[in-house]
Amino acid sequence: MKDPAIIEQIKCIVTPENVRINEPMSLHTTFRIGGPADVYVEIINEHEISRLIDLLKSKDVPYFIIGNGSNLLVSDKGYNGVIVEIGSGYSGLRMMDDIIVAKAGTTMSKLSHFAMENELTGLEFAGGIPGTVGGGMIMNAGAYGGEMRQVAYRVKVIMPDGEVKYLTNTEMGFEYRNSRAKREGYIVLQAEFMLHHGDRQVIEGIMRDLTAKRKEKQPLEYPSAGSTFKRPQGYYAGKLISDSGLKGFTIGGAQVSEKHAGFLINTGNATAKDMYDLIAKVRKEVHTRYGVTLEPEVIFLGEFD
Repeated sequence: MKDPAIIEQIKCIVTPENVRINEPMSLHTTFRIGGPADVYVEIINEHEISRLIDLLKSKDVPYFIIGNGSNLLVSDKGYNGVIVEIGSGYSGLRMMDDIIVAKAGTTMSKLSHFAMENELTGLEFAGGIPGTVGGGMIMNAGAYGGEMRQVAYRVKVIMPDGEVKYLTNTEMGFEYRNSRAKREGYIVLQAEFMLHHGDRQVIEGIMRDLTAKRKEKQPLEYPSAGSTFKRPQGYYAGKLISDSGLKGFTIGGAQVSEKHAGFLINTGNATAKDMYDLIAKVRKEVHTRYGVTLEPEVIFLGEFD
C-alpha cells in the first residue's frame, strides 16, 4: 500500500512526522527481526486512532495494530499495508479514586511500578512482561501465576463498527492468552485496574524477587518474544522442548535458548525465515516425540513462503 493520495490523507489525520514510509519492522519488534512496512504510523490520541481506522477501512487498506511488538514475527518481506503503533505516544497513567487508569500504549513495566508507588498490590507479576497494556489486555498476558484478568476492572475499546465502548472484566471474556477483544478484533484504548492496598516494601520485594528469577532463568540478553509457545495443558513447553534434545538447536541466527528452551532467541543476525523455520522444527519434534502440538504465542505477520 503505497498510494500517495492515501498517504496524504493519513498525514491529514495524524501528526505528519509520525508517518514513515518503508519503515524497518526490525526496529519495532522485540525479536529485532522484520522487513519494511509500507507505511508506519505512530498514534498520539484517541481521535487519531478512530479517524485513521475509519479511513483505512473505507479504502480497504490492510492494517495491523501493534504496541511494543513483543509477540510479533514480521516477514523478511515486510508488511504490505499500514502498521499502526499504539505505543509510547499514546501512554499515560493516573489514579481515579482507588482505580489505576492506563492508556493502551503504556508499558506493563511502567504500570507495575506505578501500582507499587501507589502502594497497590496485584500487578507485581507484570513488571517483566515486555508488552503494552493494550497488548496485555488482548492476550490476557501473564507470568508467575498472575494474569491480567485477575486485576482488570474495565477496558475501553473500539468495536469493529467503530463504536467506543467500555467492557467489564466479564464482558472481556478472558481465557488463557486470549480474550473477546482478540477473538472479535477490538482495539483497546485504555484499561482500568482495581487492586488492593499493600505495603510498598513488601510489593517492591516481590517485584525484586521476580526480576531476579527472570534474570537467572531467562535469556534476557538476547532479542526474543518471551515465551514462544503457549503452555500446553498438562505440560510445560520448555520442558517438552528440552526433553526433545533441542536446547541450543540453531537455524541460521535463530536458536532455542540454552538457558530456557521455551525461549527462541535471535543470536544477532537471525532472519524471520530462520525463526519461522525454527518454530516449525520445534513443533514437529515435540509432536513426533510426545504427541503434543505446541501453539505459538507469536503472531506471524506477512508472507513466509
